[in-house]
Amino acid sequence: MSWLNRINPTPAFPAHTGPYKVGSVDIEVPTSELESPSTDSGSAELPTVAFRIFYPARQESNERGVRWIPSPQREYISAYARFLGASSAFAGVFSHGVVVVAPEHRDGSAPLAIHNVPNGKEKVQRVEYEKIAHKPSTEVYEARDKQLRIRLAELGYIHDALIKIDEGRKLQNVALDQPKKADKDLLSMFSNTLNVHEPGAISFAGHSFGACTMIQFVKSVYYRPAQSIPAFKPLFTPAADSSIVRQVTPANPVVLLDLWTLPIQSPDTAWLRSQPMPSYDAPTGGKNLLAILSEGFFNWKSNFNEVKRILAKPINAKSKHPNQPGPHIFYPISSAHLSQSDFGVLFPWVTTKIFGAKEPDRVLRLNTRAILQVMRENGIRVANTSPQDLEIDESQAKDKSLAQDTMILSRTKESVRDWVNLSADIEGGLDLSGLDRVEGKSLVGTPMERVGSGKVGSGPGDAMLEGEALGQVVDDKER
Repeated sequence: MSWLNRINPTPAFPAHTGPYKVGSVDIEVPTSELESPSTDSGSAELPTVAFRIFYPARQESNERGVRWIPSPQREYISAYARFLGASSAFAGVFSHGVVVVAPEHRDGSAPLAIHNVPNGKEKVQRVEYEKIAHKPSTEVYEARDKQLRIRLAELGYIHDALIKIDEGRKLQNVALDQPKKADKDLLSMFSNTLNVHEPGAISFAGHSFGACTMIQFVKSVYYRPAQSIPAFKPLFTPAADSSIVRQVTPANPVVLLDLWTLPIQSPDTAWLRSQPMPSYDAPTGGKNLLAILSEGFFNWKSNFNEVKRILAKPINAKSKHPNQPGPHIFYPISSAHLSQSDFGVLFPWVTTKIFGAKEPDRVLRLNTRAILQVMRENGIRVANTSPQDLEIDESQAKDKSLAQDTMILSRTKESVRDWVNLSADIEGGLDLSGLDRVEGKSLVGTPMERVGSGKVGSGPGDAMLEGEALGQVVDDKER
């Protein structure tokens, strides 16, 4: 992959189809200025927490194209040459009036992460990629739990930072690529503009290990145990009076692209796995749950079965609302794992020729349509989907009913070309009892199991070698 080293300049996101231009700002805040989010050990390892805010801007604004890889670009390009990774899976949502916060995880799962510590002995601390096997074992579960503790602590810190930014509090931003003008406080433009205080207002979304992270985060916060539970080792334990505990309710939308489930099956968190999604504590149920699987993840049957278990409404005697709807689950035909991210539109030749995907830009637009419609149906104001994304002509676009893109969530066969609705598979719910007694066994097969023979969706070997390992091309002989 040495050719990726020679990409210059760093590719920017292509123009988006929503009515707004898109701006972005990189933020890195010393954790000493934030409330410690959890009593667990993950937060102790973080001198800073970093994230990028993508925000809608007026069309007449002079916001430049959003670059794919943050500064220092030379360091990141070198790392991504090994991984073919993508930084954000939700690019199209920005231009529809949604503020998106993308965390930078420093848990060793990314090709490279950098802490900027201007007041520290070492001004820059590098966090290199940590290679962890994808086969379930005690060592793998322990390593993934350690990563999740860091990730969940980061999300807790970021939430506290957003609260403080919206309240207009002064925070130090130590990100390297900020403007040099001392009088320009970029964070002040977000004061009193972020809807982060109202309970249930934030949507949580992730891709692959990021989707797994969001599952563990919302459930860890919502089911924060008041007392010790035998054999359960929490990943994240926020204080009962913390702002994040007030935020996470059954109303929060949760969006999962190619949810990777192996880390969720750690024996140490089996109790958490046995709890249904918080959405099912309300009559609206899975109306705010959306999962989209690339064809490889759909054909990875053991992982897909676990996805269904995680998202299904409970049918046991403890179900509070037996008639509530289940989740939305879809897969786009002939899609690859990296089609679920911005990599597909930044490097379409690679996604098509190497991973066998078709129309990677269209897959991303379908994802955006589904995400926006789930948000609309859950009371979140977003811009109308463009005629281009709806795949209609301008004359049809004048129809006022198109403010709701109901076709994208329809269960009618072939409502949208090559967009398969799988929701009916679990509409009746699943029995979640007994999932807290896994005794170290995993329901997810190893990434080497083979399913079928097609170029796309040939099994989890393809799914994960593109995925959590971020796209390293491996010969069939190495699988």
